[in-house]
Amino acid sequence: MSIYDQDPLDVSGLKTVPLSERPAKVTVAEFAKPYRKGQGVAGLLDTLPHILAADTFRGAVEAILEARRKRRLILWGLGGHVVKVGLAPVLIDLMRRGFLSSVAMNGSTAIHDFEVALAGSTSEDVDVALPGGKFGMAEETGAWMNEAISAADSNGIGLGEGLGAFLQCKSETPGGTVLETVRFADSSILVQAYRRKVPVTVHVAIGTDTPHNHPLAQGRAIGGSSHRDFLLFAGLVRGLNDGGVYLNVGSAVILPEVFLKAVSVVRNLGYPLADFTTINMDFLQQYRPLTNVVRRPTLDSGHGYSLTGHHELMVPLLAAALVERDNDA
Repeated sequence: MSIYDQDPLDVSGLKTVPLSERPAKVTVAEFAKPYRKGQGVAGLLDTLPHILAADTFRGAVEAILEARRKRRLILWGLGGHVVKVGLAPVLIDLMRRGFLSSVAMNGSTAIHDFEVALAGSTSEDVDVALPGGKFGMAEETGAWMNEAISAADSNGIGLGEGLGAFLQCKSETPGGTVLETVRFADSSILVQAYRRKVPVTVHVAIGTDTPHNHPLAQGRAIGGSSHRDFLLFAGLVRGLNDGGVYLNVGSAVILPEVFLKAVSVVRNLGYPLADFTTINMDFLQQYRPLTNVVRRPTLDSGHGYSLTGHHELMVPLLAAALVERDNDA
């Protein structure tokens, strides 16, 4: 016999309901289908369950397809990791197909893409280079990017356009060594966007990027050209109204903050900015992208989606879904 004064609760009077009358969130009609050999990408996508992330993915695909159909802006914000894992060719193809209207980069994205254009490689081993003070000290990256930035500021254009113009000019230089001409322009988002007149904006914070270490770095030029890009970005964000799509892919802080401010500026000036879609793609869902990209800008209208997974898997999967549904392919 128990020593406690409290008796166990008597549940003999509980009222139950038939399973057939209980509401359910999931039915077998929404279950996944087994993949069969030879079905291809379209078949694979069709096998996904109509539940949670799979339907979120479908919603994101439909929003991008609808934006292109309506000739609305499809603006991609890219963190540096997107370039580092080799996705530039996928994004350049989406640019060609009309599924990428404009690109916003943080500083690291621009650096990695710039180095890819020059050398066909990027991403140094920080653990090895930092102890000897060699991290971020590549001469051509620092000197040439700062040369391009200074020229952009002098010419009254943004940092993104300035980098594209510089690389395009270098790509037209005949002969020379591997770092005297741009030999990998086909793999550079900056170059390919410049050639197509697709706007690229670059948003930097002073001191966060390795070219700021270089003796040629000029804070006035960096700030001036990046500020012009913020104003250009805000003008692009205005074009999201009524069916556009903004994707934040791999930027946890800089681009979500820039996007939120641009949204506020556009609405403050009285321009309509509603009924658009935001998509955050990253392998971790973090506060700023979820709050400043997915939730806040679409509070009154529109829709925000969160897709979680590694860029090197999710971006090609999204691109494949778009290509499969592309009637103009």
